[in-house]
Amino acid sequence: MPMTTKPPQQNPALADFWEHRYRNNVTPWDAGRVQAALRDFATTHTGQPRVLIPGCGAAYEARYLAELDWQVTALDFSAVAIEAARATLGSHGDCLLQADFFNFEITAPFDIIYERAFFCSMPRRLWPDYATRMAQLLRPGGLLAGFFFLSDELKGPPFGTGSEELRTLLEPFFERIADEPVTDSIPVFQGKERWQVWQLKP
Repeated sequence: MPMTTKPPQQNPALADFWEHRYRNNVTPWDAGRVQAALRDFATTHTGQPRVLIPGCGAAYEARYLAELDWQVTALDFSAVAIEAARATLGSHGDCLLQADFFNFEITAPFDIIYERAFFCSMPRRLWPDYATRMAQLLRPGGLLAGFFFLSDELKGPPFGTGSEELRTLLEPFFERIADEPVTDSIPVFQGKERWQVWQLKP
């Protein structure tokens, strides 16, 4: 039988999928707050690092980091998500960028990329491209830091990955320098996420 193509609102690789969910308030990934591990991580950094937040959603973390005077770029390809983020960010709304993570242009590499429910939002066929793109966007020694959803659940989003599978994807470019349990997960990620920091190899 010929393969059938999913309509855009059923394909998580497309903005329409996320537009549909934001418009219908189906956002179980939305924590509504900044989790403790990010706050702890932020306290270890001085200065004003350049940070990218891909798939920023409602942008709670973007506001938190912008208020610390970090140089934030909060990116999402969903126009509805950008609207939600603008409401959250208030006077920090100039850090928003509506664009596709895989092909937007940058003027300088980032010091840090923050991962929160972005990797697990995309179909597995895009994961190798995710790893390559992360390496392209960071400066040498830069950090990919955030929450990774470790689960054997095949259906998604969120799409689960195994610890070994994640290592295989990222280790060609990165060295893992932190791996810690998460104690304040929201229900969809409860007991299945780790806070990890990966450093880009020279």
